[in-house]
Amino acid sequence: AVVSTQSREAVVSTQSTGESLKIITQEKSMRIAKFAFDYAREHNRKKVTCIHKANIMKLSDGLFKACCKEVSEDYPMIEYEEQIVDNTCQQLVINPQQFDVMVMPNLYGNLVSNLAAGLVGGAGVVPSKSYGENIAVFEPGARHTWMEMKGMYVANPAAMVLSSAFMLKHLQLHEAGDLLIKAVNNVLNKRSCMTIDLGGNASTHDMTKAILSEVDLLA
Repeated sequence: AVVSTQSREAVVSTQSTGESLKIITQEKSMRIAKFAFDYAREHNRKKVTCIHKANIMKLSDGLFKACCKEVSEDYPMIEYEEQIVDNTCQQLVINPQQFDVMVMPNLYGNLVSNLAAGLVGGAGVVPSKSYGENIAVFEPGARHTWMEMKGMYVANPAAMVLSSAFMLKHLQLHEAGDLLIKAVNNVLNKRSCMTIDLGGNASTHDMTKAILSEVDLLA
């Protein structure tokens, strides 16, 4: 599934109170909803699911949900559905095949993307693409994982390499990007050089070297 998220937050704190103000605007909600539907259309995806908590956050998430619904009407060829985020987390575990493109506010996106990463191999193998109006960022898809392993050189490099491949393809260097993706897939399929998160004992350097060797064989 593809996860599209919107991000905006204001924070107020004192010594005894912390208050986080959730701000959702019509302009930004319409923009991210349109991005989700455009992505679905351009990549031949069949369904967009709006993830929300409008049953509780009736004003903020209610506005977001209404904007997604409005945008969906301009894309009759794409199925549209809505789902409360609590249920989404359960459904991702028991029936992930039902999802295609998912659009949601940023907080839910952080939770859902990490959950989805855990379902398909873990943080070490999931890349991501983040798009703004005039900028794009490519980085591993799971957030704040394995921080306790910093400096131990056991992290899986696959997610970072795949993110780099996405960047190359974004720059229209499709052949180079596809080569990197195929090299990573070959290493993962052979399973002869896996980091500990995938059940092996290879270091970050070992797996990176194995990926580079595959690049040399494919080039």
